[in-house]
Amino acid sequence: MYSKNHITHSALSLFSLIAVVFILYVLQPFLVPLFYAVIFSVMIFPIQKFLEKKWRFNRLLATICSLTILIFLTVLLVFLISTRLENFIDNSEEYSKKLSELFRKSINYFEKSFGVGNNRILSGTDLKTENIIKNNFDKIGVVISESGSILGNLVLVPVYIFFFLYYRVFFRTFIYKVFNSHPKIFLNNIINKIYLIQQNYLLGLLKVIIIVGCLNSIGLLLLGIGDPFFFGFLGAFLLLIPYIGIIVGSLLPAIIALATKDSAWYAFGVIGVFGFIQFLEGNFITPKITGSKVSINPFIAITSLLLFSMLWGISGMVLALPVVATLKILFDHTPGYEAYGFLIGESLDKYLQSRSKQRLKKWEKIRKMKHE
Repeated sequence: MYSKNHITHSALSLFSLIAVVFILYVLQPFLVPLFYAVIFSVMIFPIQKFLEKKWRFNRLLATICSLTILIFLTVLLVFLISTRLENFIDNSEEYSKKLSELFRKSINYFEKSFGVGNNRILSGTDLKTENIIKNNFDKIGVVISESGSILGNLVLVPVYIFFFLYYRVFFRTFIYKVFNSHPKIFLNNIINKIYLIQQNYLLGLLKVIIIVGCLNSIGLLLLGIGDPFFFGFLGAFLLLIPYIGIIVGSLLPAIIALATKDSAWYAFGVIGVFGFIQFLEGNFITPKITGSKVSINPFIAITSLLLFSMLWGISGMVLALPVVATLKILFDHTPGYEAYGFLIGESLDKYLQSRSKQRLKKWEKIRKMKHE
């Protein structure tokens, strides 16, 4: 039977978990920009380091230059995407007319093929195809604008990035003082691992976006869809929202195909191309590029995406994998929490393989030292 202390400890753990989730939910306006700032700081830190070491910039000037480069690239990207999407929304009325005509043709085909007489119902005043499609276009525009304004609304992100880069030594010293019972070598090892796993995740994601964007664009170009490179790289950029972004990215060119092509098979072709490329990305491209640098098993990845989306919406889906990867490192180096790090990490077979590789490397080092 469970002891009273064990039950009390379990109850306190459950209460603590609920309290943490509640605090994360309440502090969303503060934490989401902070986490974005950490990720972007890791992204541009190599530029900061290059300016300080190669060009001999002082830390303040290097920080300002690095932040200016990031802001310029972000504004340029948002401008290009918003301009093309605005053009897409402006043509929505024309697209809706063509789609409504296609809808009527499909209904007439089913009427002739199956002998179903629905002309009176379809011509009624309650069902207006143009309004339905036009309203759907408006909803698509709202969703896209809300998704694209995630970074635009986070006005505090540049401020946080500036302080993270400029006061990075100060924050590292603060960590030394908080965990003064641990040696600096141990703390530096954890900090470096967190930095490397975030950097590897970002660099790998950038390479995947470029490769998937090129493949998407080639597929749309072969199908003869308008603006193939824009929609191809937009679909690749939406990979930032794992598993769902590719679906949203394929719907837009599919709608264009329905509205501009004579056959609906072009739309199915777009979805088929994007689906096939998504299969290649998930099973070959991403594993080959990122490898096991972000070692999170698929079950935890999907679960974290769902939980963070419930907690913080689309921003939570973007931040889920980097945050969970960081938690894994912290759990692995915190006594009593190693089991949680193991749960987040790779499957048992991959875990054993990685352990055997580590042992082989260790034996090789020992053998080299003996020969020397």
